[in-house]
Amino acid sequence: MTRDLCWLRKVASHSFQHFSLPAYDLVARSIRREVGTLLNLTTEVASEGDLAFSLVTEECLGREGYRVKGEQNHVAIQSNTTKGLLYGLFALYEKLILGEAFTSFTSVPDQALRMINHWDNMDGTIERGYAGDSIFFKDNEFRKDYQLIESYARLLASVGINAISINNVNVRGAAKALICEEHFGELRLIDEILGSYGIKLYLSVNFAAPKAIGGLETADPLAKEVIAFWQEKIDALYRYIPDFGGFVVKADSEGEPGPFAYGRGHDDGANLFGRLLQPHGGHLVWRCFVYNHQQNWRDRSIDRAKAAYDHFMPLDGKFVENVSLQIKLGPLDFQVREPISPLLSGLRKTNHIIEFQLTQEYTGHQKAVYYQLPVWKEALDFDCRNEDVPGQVKELLKNTSPQPAYSGICAVGVVGMSENWTGHKLMQINLYGYGKLCWNNQLTTQDCAQRWIGLTFDLAEDQTKKLADLLVTSRETYGMYTAPRGVGFMVTPGTHDGPNIDGYEYDRWGTYHFADHLGIGNDRTTSGTDYVSQYAPAIRDYFNDLTTCPDELLLWFHHVPYTHRLHNGKTLIQDIYDTHFEGVKRVEDYQAVWEEIGPHVDQNSYQNVKELLQWQRELAVEWRDQINTYFWRKSGIADQAGRKVYP
Repeated sequence: MTRDLCWLRKVASHSFQHFSLPAYDLVARSIRREVGTLLNLTTEVASEGDLAFSLVTEECLGREGYRVKGEQNHVAIQSNTTKGLLYGLFALYEKLILGEAFTSFTSVPDQALRMINHWDNMDGTIERGYAGDSIFFKDNEFRKDYQLIESYARLLASVGINAISINNVNVRGAAKALICEEHFGELRLIDEILGSYGIKLYLSVNFAAPKAIGGLETADPLAKEVIAFWQEKIDALYRYIPDFGGFVVKADSEGEPGPFAYGRGHDDGANLFGRLLQPHGGHLVWRCFVYNHQQNWRDRSIDRAKAAYDHFMPLDGKFVENVSLQIKLGPLDFQVREPISPLLSGLRKTNHIIEFQLTQEYTGHQKAVYYQLPVWKEALDFDCRNEDVPGQVKELLKNTSPQPAYSGICAVGVVGMSENWTGHKLMQINLYGYGKLCWNNQLTTQDCAQRWIGLTFDLAEDQTKKLADLLVTSRETYGMYTAPRGVGFMVTPGTHDGPNIDGYEYDRWGTYHFADHLGIGNDRTTSGTDYVSQYAPAIRDYFNDLTTCPDELLLWFHHVPYTHRLHNGKTLIQDIYDTHFEGVKRVEDYQAVWEEIGPHVDQNSYQNVKELLQWQRELAVEWRDQINTYFWRKSGIADQAGRKVYP
């Protein structure tokens, strides 16, 4: 199968016009030389033709930053490390491919850890994966397609990703044995490929592995035999793979085993791994997606959104220095609209990472256009209004982590065996944009969209603008025709795709919208569940007050009547009708834009997007009609515009 090279597609045929540089084949060889020969570099400069690499010692560049210097027809890339030289080379690629005027420039990443968590299972399936089977596993074995893994590694390095975990955080079946010596040979091969592109290999591990594969009767993190089990596994792993990154652990969450079974805390569980990994330079990532998923819908005082903060804030400062807490950007589960997790603004003495979701679990399964950079920008740019440590989330990640090298950003993976990697051609932008934003937190959604389009297609300026506008507005559009104004989980249980308004309303997962004939919304104010009090006082008051709470999050924080008037001047019920009709119209407009662009893109991309936009339009209509009918029946208030709402 021929693989789509995404935004690297045009590199192979590009001639470098700005300098008398060698053609692409020389520059391609330079990548391999950089990650091969330069790893053993003893002289200051290695060059070939008019392209030179220099290892320097400059504190301002850090471990991964680079400087690209151009003088007439000569270009030099400088960095303190070979990894930085590689990033500089890709940055040079991008500028030349986009035809940008060249000037010398320096770039240093804003976040230290820029990671992707794959949810790949060893049977080849991917949990919440919508782009085909795993590129790593098949039939409970490794797939062993090393060329494919190298292509993926190069793709990731081109946008600055420096770490991946290759298996599902729900470590089940054959994956429990990935920490056993029988798999170390394959893991070492993968590590060598990833490492040649500056990417650290991590594994997700099962907390109860001492019982599941070790024959022990306990997985108590303080038990001597459990410590000895993990000591042996970790030491053996590092003998095979000395530069192994570390472990990712999901524990005491959604049925996964953890320290609670033994009366221990999350600090006990995480520190077990942290202390054993530490002598090897390893890193432990402990996920904070922990909550009681056996809730009772009858009890409105229980609020799943409070769980992460309640579990982990009392443990702040109790984790060893190579442990990081991985915190979802919102307090629930990657809905179209969520406020920032208050845990991100609360921690002061513990390394932490913000978690995004590249894969479109709740946002269209990679069959709908949903550009995610606006979501991530919203989270990173959020001003937490702390009195003791002021700043936006993107600053707090490193400024409130005791070891900034263990802070940063991760995201749930998106690729599979699909010919175009992501299933939806346009959704390649999310992988590109994720890496770019992790590196440069100031990147704008519009600039990222235009750059990705320029790297991927050959379009006229007006066509580029139309496609960029389509992408930039797509998150808002998707929100318009799905769950209204901060409500989440109106999706089909299990698949999380398509409308099912009461699908989660009376179940154990704690995701309730509380709609009745008078109004809708979850009261999380100080007079409700008091979730708002997990924020700093200024943010608490902002969300708590109906006069300042933004319309986008109204129903997240407040239960209001259908006649409540929004900041946009409309009543809530009329806003629901209007946005759902507008959302469908926008998707139809997207179809028209793509038909105009179609003759100017390759046939595979055209057909892929055309078919998926048609699918999106059909599902948008279903969302619109079900949501509007549901709330007409609940409220008894008709659409003022007299449009078709089914009785």
